[in-house]
Amino acid sequence: MTSAPREAEARTGPVGALLCRLLFLAICLPGPVLLAADVAGDLAVSPGQRWGLLAGGVFTTIVGVGFGVFGWRVVDRSRRDARQLDAAGVAATAEVRTVTPHLGGEDPGLLLHLRISGPGFAAFEADVVRPDDPSLVPGRLLAVVVDPVDRLYRVR
Repeated sequence: MTSAPREAEARTGPVGALLCRLLFLAICLPGPVLLAADVAGDLAVSPGQRWGLLAGGVFTTIVGVGFGVFGWRVVDRSRRDARQLDAAGVAATAEVRTVTPHLGGEDPGLLLHLRISGPGFAAFEADVVRPDDPSLVPGRLLAVVVDPVDRLYRVR
């Protein structure tokens, strides 16, 4: 059974991945530091302030570590997708079937319904969002790289 088609995460280079990982690590650190300061008990604070410090440390740890781990995983997935397509990807063609305005998020764009076909895999259809471009019209052919086994693809 073949998997559902999935667009590859945006490509992240090695320097960008390192900087992102350092940023996400920095996001994870304040909560545990607050907890360590409270547990060590070296701060001259009242019991009410100590509970506030403990609650702030727990909340900051949960939110910061959750967000940091999520971001770290996005970077890892981006790098893994790029390696997979570099190793097993084949050149393919995507025909734009339909173009509709896409208003999701801050940057409006176009929702393209594509039919992707190439050597070594059965043709499949997928939807992608691209920046507004007047040259994206039904019938236009786009270059795509596809992993035939997982149907992971990236529109160039």
